[in-house]
Amino acid sequence: MAKPEREFADVAALPWTPVVGSAAAGAGGTGIDEKVLSRDPVSGDVTRLLRFAPGVRTSDTIAHDFWEEVFILEGTIVDLGVDRTFTAGMYACRPPGMKHGPYASPGGALLFETRYDGGGRAATGSKPG
Repeated sequence: MAKPEREFADVAALPWTPVVGSAAAGAGGTGIDEKVLSRDPVSGDVTRLLRFAPGVRTSDTIAHDFWEEVFILEGTIVDLGVDRTFTAGMYACRPPGMKHGPYASPGGALLFETRYDGGGRAATGSKPG
C-alpha cells in the first residue's frame, strides 16, 4: 500500500518518537525526535517533522541510499563537517550518497523532511531504529 490518503489532518495528536539514527539512516540520538506524517510501508518513503532539542550535537557524517529533501521551519542547525550554519527558511535536496553532517543545534530546530527512493530501491534508511 502506498502512503495513505490524508486531507489536512491535525498533526498535533501524532506522537513525537525518538530517532536512533546512524551514518546510513540519518541524524539521531538523544534530543532528536520525529513526528511521522506519512510512510509507505513497502518503499520506506516517509514524510516527517524532525525536531532537534537545544544543544543537540551528532557525531556521524551521513550518506544514505535515498533522496532527502529538508526545509528548516524553525531554528538553526550547523553542519559541523563543512562549518556552515543553516537557518529557518533554508532548503536542501540531497541525492543518494551525498555526505552531510555531523550536526549541532545550539538553540534547537524543527525541520520538514521527505525521504524517497528515486530509482527502484526502497528508502530503507527512512525507517526508524
